[in-house]
Order: sequence, then structure tokens, then C-alpha cells
Amino acid sequence: MEVQFEPVSRVAGALSLHATLDPGGHASDATAMATTFRGYEVLLRQRDVRDAIFISSRACGVCGGAHALCSALALEMTFEVRPPHFGIAIRNVLAAIDNLVDHPVALFLRAGPDYSEPVVRATNPELWARAERTPAPGVAIHGLKRISDIMAGLTRFTGSLSREALVMSRTAREAYVVIGGKYPHPQTIVPGGISSTIDPSDLSLVLLRVTKFLDYSRKAAAIWDDLTEFFYEADGRYHEVGAAPANFLDLGLWDDPEVYDATFEHSATWGEARWSTPGAILDGQLQTTQLPLIDSGVEEFVDRSFYEDWVGQGEPVVTEDPNGNRLSARHPWNKHTLPKPGHPERHGKCTWSTAPRWKGAAMETGPGARLWITAAAEKLVNRGFMEPSGRGLRFGMPQAALPESEIEWHIPETWNAFERNRARAYSLVQSTLVAYENILFAFDLARIGDAESGVFSHYSIPKEHVIGVGFWGGARGYISHHVEVKGRVIENYQIVSPTTFVAARDGSGTPAPLERAVMATPVLSTQGRERHIDVMRAIRSFDPCMSCSTH
Repeated sequence: MEVQFEPVSRVAGALSLHATLDPGGHASDATAMATTFRGYEVLLRQRDVRDAIFISSRACGVCGGAHALCSALALEMTFEVRPPHFGIAIRNVLAAIDNLVDHPVALFLRAGPDYSEPVVRATNPELWARAERTPAPGVAIHGLKRISDIMAGLTRFTGSLSREALVMSRTAREAYVVIGGKYPHPQTIVPGGISSTIDPSDLSLVLLRVTKFLDYSRKAAAIWDDLTEFFYEADGRYHEVGAAPANFLDLGLWDDPEVYDATFEHSATWGEARWSTPGAILDGQLQTTQLPLIDSGVEEFVDRSFYEDWVGQGEPVVTEDPNGNRLSARHPWNKHTLPKPGHPERHGKCTWSTAPRWKGAAMETGPGARLWITAAAEKLVNRGFMEPSGRGLRFGMPQAALPESEIEWHIPETWNAFERNRARAYSLVQSTLVAYENILFAFDLARIGDAESGVFSHYSIPKEHVIGVGFWGGARGYISHHVEVKGRVIENYQIVSPTTFVAARDGSGTPAPLERAVMATPVLSTQGRERHIDVMRAIRSFDPCMSCSTH
């Protein structure tokens, strides 16, 4: 039987999912389709290179700040300019706050309602009955006595957790605009640092809001710990909901001000010094943590996408990166965006998302990838509040209303929808601590006088042909911007965003991670109404952003 989930609600942008169901209602095949085209890569061609940040940030209405920062990194590489320490620390704060804006909404307004009282009552009344008599282990942290209280709090619009997430997201936005100018498309991120003046009074305003997340992030982690373990104990088959291989890719996040120098030649060094370690994991095994090796393995395919293939229409512009690593004709530096609209055919061209792969493998990116790689690599340099253990990531939580404590995210035995949500909650903890630590670092720079050098380094735009790349990430994970500049004009601009990695098939027919997760999901609803709620749980656990993927 053929079914269509169109559109998939509560995600960013137009996502359609078509599935073939067997007699038991299990998806034997699934196809994800991004149904809109936005074309920012086309809009950027032949523009003044200084326009890149402000245009590319519009590729997403949620993580516009992440795209702006990634674009700034790409331009810094082409302009050969390094921001001052103070400017890098401020940008780290902005990037961390970006996650504080988005994660609460993703956890409690996009994914959360799938686990709420009305939904669980309608699909699995026996689960609701069990939740009513099950104490919540994290009550001392989140204050909710039973699992049913958590589910009631997740009720859309009226639940306490739903309303609180809106308040906390607004609080983070207030912190962001103090130094970003506005949200979601900041005006102060520029090559060389930040364009506004930042003083201790600004930092105090930001810190006042960030410290509210010290307790809130712990609460979010405890809630998703309790929910996850409740479902596992109720029925072991919930481990299969949204299950996927442990294939992860991430470029890392938050630069060390003393190590970052904006050059490709040293990118392996400054990449590994980030608060979140870049890396590639295949079948649970760490392959590399070096940015050049991660980048050189990326290729984009358009066999199932509404684009004309650029391969064969001329010689690749970049055959090897500045470090000598060989690059494919399908590498982003060689890609050209050639839209070719058509009628969608499920087993043919059907989506406006391309299909990036790493060394031929379909990879997942996102908060789980970020935590897993940082934990497994054990390369973390800045360990003021975080400590990788090889099997997990420990967080030292400063005292706020809750007492000082240590909590830990553990690499899970199985990877699925519940673990994606749990990882996003712990990523909220991670982002809070990074923001907190970088604010303290910025205060120290201001105290000792280093901040007098400002938050910006001047630069000149080269006239010759140059290339650059920004390695960064948003709340959903991996973001790269590859730029080619000639005569101060953009010749080519290519963006790879998080959902692009997870939502389209390549020419071999290998399912994208989101499709594979749907195909692995059993039908566990015991009622006819919303029978496929677990399919929705699988999809929304990725928090897909189709607007970003169809940039």
C-alpha cells in the first residue's frame, strides 16, 4: 500500500514523504522529497564578494546566524585575515546562543508533541496508563513527579513545557541581539570578526540571560532521559523507532581564539582545537578528526534531484585542495548549481535537495554527531566545563538555582529517534556551557586590556583568483560554504547544509539517513488513529529543515 505524508508538519519547510507499506503497516520503502526551490547559490553568482554573508544567511530562517558565520570563515580564508581573540570569543558566544534559541523549540514544540498526553492517549492508551503510575526519576531536577506529568507538559500550546520553551527561546534571542544586532539574520558578523563595539556592560546583559540556561538545560536533559528510558522499558521495540547506522559527519564548532588563524593549511590544527571536535564516524568507528580529510571526502549527487549534472560539462576547477588532497569533480568547490525543474517521479527525480555523501556513504549530522565525535575523539582542548571519556561526554554544571553537579551524555548502544532527541537535549547543555565559558573568557580579555584591540581585523580583497571554505555548523549540524572569487566577484558559491545530508538518495539508490530511519520503524500504535505516529517520531527526531536543504 502506498501512503503519503504530505506535508510533514512541525518541520521547517516543505517536506513530503512517500512510503510503501507491507500488510503489517511497516514501511518497506520510503522516499523523502523537498518540494520547494530557493536558489541562493544561483543568486550569489557574480555578486560583490562582500555581499556573501548577508545573502547566504537567508538560506535558512532558523540558523541564519550559523550560515553568516560560516560565510565569514570562508571569506576570511580568501582574504587572509584573522580576527582578534576578543572577536572570536564573541562569535563563539553568538554561535552557542543560536543553539539556545533553536533547541528548546525543537525539543518541546516540534518533536515534543509526539510524546504528549493527547497523542499517547490516542495511539497507545496502555502507555498512558503506565505513565500515570510511573515516577519520574529526574523529579529533583525538573520537578515533574510522574512520566504522565511530563507528557502533559508536552501538550501543544497549553502544556507547561511547551510554553516554557517559547519563553526560553525568546530569552536566548534577547541575548543574541545584544551583540548580533538582530535575529535570525545578524548584521554584525563580518570577515575579520564583529562590526559592533562590545564592552563589559554588553557582556553582562548577555550573561544575565545565558545563566538562566544553566538550570533549564539540565532540566531538558533530565526530561528526555526520563522519557527515553520510560519508552524503552515499556517496549524494547522502541529501540527500533528511527534506527540508523552510526555514520556521522561533523565539522566541529566554536574556535579556540588562540589557535584559529583562518588558513586552510592549518585547518587540521585549529579544527581539532574547537570546543566541539570535527570528525567522521563509520559504523561507530572514528575515521578522522582532520577538517581537510573530512572535506576532501565530500561529494554531491543529483541523480534524484531537480538539477542538471555538471560533471562532464568542463574540467574541474579545483583538482586538489591547498594541502594537496585530491578532490572529486563532485566536490563542492567543483559543483555548479543548474536547476532543472520537472514532474516528481518517486523513483526518479523527485526532490530539490541534492545528496551529499562522504566517501560514498550516507552520513548523518546533527547534535548526536557533534557529541559522539567529541566524546570518542578525546581531543577536546578547552576542558573548563566538559570532559570527553571515550564513551561519553561529562559536563560540569556551575551552581545556579540548582546546586553544582556533574552530568554525562553516554554514547548509546543503539542509535534511534529517542537518542537523537536525548542528544539534542544534552547539546543544549553543551551550548550553554560554551556560551558561559566564552563570556567569562571575553570578560578576562576586557579586564587585562586585550579587548582594546577590538573585535575586528581590517582586510583587503585580493584581485586575483582565490578560493576559500568555511567549516562550521548550526543547531542541526554540518554547514560548509565553498567560495570561488575572481576580480572581487563571486564566480561560484556552494553551500552544504545539515538536512541536505539526510534527506535525498544518490544514484545508487542508497536510502538517505532519514529514509532509512523510517524504513526501520515498526508500527507500535495499538489504535487505528494516528497509526503511524512512530514514523512521525522518526522523521521529526532529525528536526529536518527543508528550507535550508534547498538553498
